[in-house]
Amino acid sequence: MTRRLAWAQLEPAAYQAMLELEKFSADRIDPILFELIKMRASYLNGCAYCLDKHTHDALALGESTQRLVVVSAWREAPHLFTERERAALALTDAVTRLGEHGVPDDVWAQAAEQFEEKELVHLLMAIATINAWNRIAISTRAETAPRG
Repeated sequence: MTRRLAWAQLEPAAYQAMLELEKFSADRIDPILFELIKMRASYLNGCAYCLDKHTHDALALGESTQRLVVVSAWREAPHLFTERERAALALTDAVTRLGEHGVPDDVWAQAAEQFEEKELVHLLMAIATINAWNRIAISTRAETAPRG
């Protein structure tokens, strides 16, 4: 596939606006949890560019390869993730796959048990931002460079 649009170069202000959203969440959420959220949403959205980027970023933070691989099926390995992480991943799933019924009450209640209200705002901003990044990367066919 060929890259469709160099959007960040064509409109740097749009790119800067996305970076500000990213920075807002990055400054307020545990870095490992932040990367898990980005990985999970990117798996659900099928964004190879973001999966590659955030796998690399999470590994640099010291995250294990096992958890990064298993986050795609996190519900099947609850012992690898804390209650707090599972609540954030469930919320990520629900917000990313929003559907006509929105976020189920039980998912919201689980997240509200683990996070204070301001933290829920931070989570929602992180989830919304990675979903926006995924949609931009997929739409423009952002290229994943080989690593090695």
